[in-house]
Amino acid sequence: MPLREYACDGCRHRFEELVSEGERPVCPECGGKKLTRRLSAFAVASSSPSRPRDGDSGSCGSCGDPRGPGACSMN
Repeated sequence: MPLREYACDGCRHRFEELVSEGERPVCPECGGKKLTRRLSAFAVASSSPSRPRDGDSGSCGSCGDPRGPGACSMN
């Protein structure tokens, strides 16, 4: 089952959910069913084929944060 990220259109709560094909999750905050599927930071960071240039710090090695090493709480 893939882990997918969603944002509730009603209360704007963002959450991740393990879902099987065809399954429709509901918002854990308000129970809303109208959700927008979001790209996760991991999916966005890992889909880029380019590598950082010399002097370009690139993304965080731990979480893929595009602000670079040391920007996230994992460092």
